[in-house]
Amino acid sequence: LQDIIPQPLLDQYLSMTDPARAQTVDTEIAKHCAYSLPGVALTLGRQNWHCLKDTYETLASDVQWKVRRTLAFSIHELAVILGDQLTAADLVPIFNGFLKDLDEVRIGVLKHLYDFLKLLHADKRREYLYQLQEFVVTDNSRNWRFRYELAEQLILILELYDPHDVYDYLRHIALTLCSDKVAEVRWISFKLVVAILRKFYANNASTLGLKFIKELIVRFRHCSKWVGRQAFAFICQVGMFSLCL
Repeated sequence: LQDIIPQPLLDQYLSMTDPARAQTVDTEIAKHCAYSLPGVALTLGRQNWHCLKDTYETLASDVQWKVRRTLAFSIHELAVILGDQLTAADLVPIFNGFLKDLDEVRIGVLKHLYDFLKLLHADKRREYLYQLQEFVVTDNSRNWRFRYELAEQLILILELYDPHDVYDYLRHIALTLCSDKVAEVRWISFKLVVAILRKFYANNASTLGLKFIKELIVRFRHCSKWVGRQAFAFICQVGMFSLCL
């Protein structure tokens, strides 16, 4: 029980997630409930999260991917409302489930990946370094916007990890994206590469920076294909433009 809003009104909202109602009343009702849930949670406050927890888990496992997608797009907002302890206990397992869902659901998580990860404790956040590589693979290889979004998010995520973690994990993803078949993905990936280099030198990790530069020279400057050599030229261009700024 809670005393923020009339209990009958809350009970009516919670009953709308019943799968039977979706079949007999409105097939879109669960999606509307998912869309409204962050607002309901904000109104009730984190002290009354227990009123919504079961409903949220029910919606997160709904058979309709549109319902799960709606939650995936707003899970970072709910994390801000609930705070780090409730997020780690109740949202992280659902977040992990969304990571393995359909691309239509995963994109919701990916678009706000930085916003969610920055709310986690450093040790919990570090666990996701192993999973970021999975975003490179999509259900449909033609879905290049997915990989573009990944590169954009990684540029932001760099600040959350130390230089050695960036070198060991994120560097490989950046190099893979630099060789993408789609020019738009390659171009944003060149910006990611330059951001990684700036991360190294801004954190007194010049040794890692030099190793990465040598790898770029071998991989792109001396590439047998013109597209690789062109990539090296573009990386240099982006780097020089960043220095001018």
